[in-house]
Amino acid sequence: MTFDEWLGWSKLPKNEARMLLQYASGYTRVQLVTRGTDDLAESALQTLEALAQRRLKGEPVAYILGVREFYGRRFTVNPNVLIPRPETEHLVEAVLARLPENGRVWDLGTGSGAVAATVALERPDAFVRASDISPSALETARKNAVDLGAAVEFAHGSWFDTDMPSEGRWDVVVSNPPYIENGDEHLSQGDLRFEPQNALTDFSDGLSHIRHITQEAPKYLKENGWLLFEHGYDQGEAVRNIMLKNGFAEVATEQDLAGLDRVTLGRLPA
Repeated sequence: MTFDEWLGWSKLPKNEARMLLQYASGYTRVQLVTRGTDDLAESALQTLEALAQRRLKGEPVAYILGVREFYGRRFTVNPNVLIPRPETEHLVEAVLARLPENGRVWDLGTGSGAVAATVALERPDAFVRASDISPSALETARKNAVDLGAAVEFAHGSWFDTDMPSEGRWDVVVSNPPYIENGDEHLSQGDLRFEPQNALTDFSDGLSHIRHITQEAPKYLKENGWLLFEHGYDQGEAVRNIMLKNGFAEVATEQDLAGLDRVTLGRLPA
């Protein structure tokens, strides 16, 4: 069977079939076009069939391939971490816009480390810490930082309660916490079925972690420091109210490219 024949025969969407074919064969996308009449090696065909069956059962392509692109870089991903999504790039942009020269930023619940590593690479002058309650997630985040050459300090623990002292206050605290409401139908659909549930939902109203972080953040932020959250498309008003009730100023919500509420932020007044 040739490359072109397999693409025509596959039941997968063509873009996904090409991604799996590249992975199994080692060919680039250009080679798949220019050498489409080449025969697939039997070993590659067997690998490809196994990958295709996993995808047909719903497993995310990112987990099958073990990588996902974020902010122009390739991050290792696995079922221990959420798959980085394009919407989270807005969170990175918001951090970079508010991080002063030689500033300090703490990424709470770092997961794959996509936010922390990206900030560290985009702003090598900054000191970046990343923490997570999951040792497996931290292992993945550390690997990504090493592979990409990002200078990130890692800490293990739940939100601000980690195995490393704060050692001073922070210019920016950022988090993409579990914010999906318990029982939301999306948790049983698509890629979310395969992602770590405790990184998706707080098993409550979706806002409990945001409340906790917002209440604790003033103990760790510098005066005029910023707190930023990624959250659900319908949670902007609720998150703004939480931040306002906890004394934050200049509270605002930024939208993603689809025009949906995605990032809410506020400044701790002097």
